[in-house]
Amino acid sequence: MEKNIQSGIPTSPHAKHINDQVCEDIVNNPTDLPENIENFSKIIETRIAKCNSGETPTRSGKMTEEESFFLEAVMHLSKLTNDIPKSPSGSTLLSRTNTVLQRAMTFMEEELRTLLEDFGSRPKSKVDKNSQLSVDEDYPSYPPEVVTRMNRIATAMISSGFETACCQVYSISRRNAFYEQMKMLEFEKINVDDVQRMSWDSLEGEITRWINLARSCSNSLFPGERRLGESVFSETPMISQSLFNNLARSIVIQILDFAEAVSRTKHSAEKLFKYLDIYDTIRDLIHAISESLPINDCEHQLKSEILATRDRFGEAAINIFYDLENSIKNDAARTPVPGGAVHPLTSYVMNYLEYACEYKDALEHIFKEHAKLEAYSTTSSSKWKSSVDDHVDKESESPHDVAETTLLTAQLMTIMDLLDANLEAKSNLYRDPSLRDIFLMNNGRYILQKAKGSTEIRQVMGDTWCRRRSTAVRQYHKNYQRETWGRVLQILSHDGMQVNGKLTKPVVKERFKNFSTMLDDIHRTQSTWVVSDEQLQSELRVSISAVLIPAYRSFCGRCRQYLDNTKHADKYIKYQPEDIETLVEGLFDGNPTSMARRKT
Repeated sequence: MEKNIQSGIPTSPHAKHINDQVCEDIVNNPTDLPENIENFSKIIETRIAKCNSGETPTRSGKMTEEESFFLEAVMHLSKLTNDIPKSPSGSTLLSRTNTVLQRAMTFMEEELRTLLEDFGSRPKSKVDKNSQLSVDEDYPSYPPEVVTRMNRIATAMISSGFETACCQVYSISRRNAFYEQMKMLEFEKINVDDVQRMSWDSLEGEITRWINLARSCSNSLFPGERRLGESVFSETPMISQSLFNNLARSIVIQILDFAEAVSRTKHSAEKLFKYLDIYDTIRDLIHAISESLPINDCEHQLKSEILATRDRFGEAAINIFYDLENSIKNDAARTPVPGGAVHPLTSYVMNYLEYACEYKDALEHIFKEHAKLEAYSTTSSSKWKSSVDDHVDKESESPHDVAETTLLTAQLMTIMDLLDANLEAKSNLYRDPSLRDIFLMNNGRYILQKAKGSTEIRQVMGDTWCRRRSTAVRQYHKNYQRETWGRVLQILSHDGMQVNGKLTKPVVKERFKNFSTMLDDIHRTQSTWVVSDEQLQSELRVSISAVLIPAYRSFCGRCRQYLDNTKHADKYIKYQPEDIETLVEGLFDGNPTSMARRKT
């Protein structure tokens, strides 16, 4: 706790119990210039001597009355130098004054450094909702009384002609404090060559730390430094702005150096999301810098460099999307996926787009920005415009349900169209038409469920697009139903069974036998097919049972009587109507042994 400290000012008539008014009286009495200079000099020297001897604590946070007198004395002594006459006696007096002021400057410089380095409480690190390190928003956490004291010292130094020394002490201390925050955020400067040599896994960790630093700069560190400077140099706002500009510029250059190095690494699809994180982070940094820095040529240049770096990541994102299009076009498999299951390409593309749509704002901004560039106005922009127009035309039947068709929407629809075409080509690898439909149904259903399950994809693609996808899946279902079970139902129909207008036992035997054989073949084959979506699997089984069981029960009701008195009738009537449902339940499990579960 601080104690009231006696001033220890020399007991001259002018110096004893000195206060602001006394100081003014001394200055306003020019006839006693040598005596006034001597009195102020003694006030200053006494204060310095007591602090150096340890009699007066120098690490108190609050401004004491004695220190206030000291600072006033420094400023007034500095003013008196202007009144010293140019004469031999004046030269001696000026030399004495300059010596005292130089000692005062050194003392105040050390006092300011001590306050800057000892009273700024170390900010606490925290983990934000994205599990990233950040800095508390109250950075740099100086107590108000310490800020007031620093303000008084800075004002005295600047008004006494020691602006350079004051700014140097402040600048070095705050730069060192800023570097400490960079270390706390676990970011270290890495040169371009090291970045180029790093594996992507290692570089991802460095990018995460870089993002933590850049976001902390935008959200806490830069605003905190600006507020502190404005408080310490409240009497000289131009100096405050200049000091902040210099600090911010040096830090931003380091931030940009790393981002530039990352932008020069080889692009690949896996890097898109980190690139978009960097893009968003730089956008936030631009906003923070725009609020903090004045508009002049130097800051225009800095902002231009930041924008150029940001745009490089936007360019990389667009190229990655083009690469994704090409990879879909060129993915030509020669071996079909077993059982007609979801193709790895489908799951990869949809998972990729689901994640990409979480960055829809950034991507939309990127596409808009790049569409403005002349290089894209004749190629990419026209391509996107054509794609937008095409998709608007397709959905024009329900204008109220169509999501706003943006450049991003058009880009994703183009990718979806390419994926559809690729899957259609892959379906031709299956010889069985029914399995082709199962394959297309599986993949179509996966695409639809991914779109419905992702708010971001649905917002980008729109409800009308989802309904069209749903219609396509239902059509594949109908095609499968017709291709597989239409032939079975044909066996159970009356067509071709009557001879001379009557049913005959041989014909009935043949129909039952053909039905059992076909059902066995279907079960043996389609129990190995895969429908992993439980709802789709259930819908398929229900729809099959709904047409097959009634038809078979009706057929048995009409024809069984012809075999009732036949020896070994069960040889022909292999299945009872109640067995059909069990058999159908064994379909689409991807399990060739599932037939053993049916009733015999």
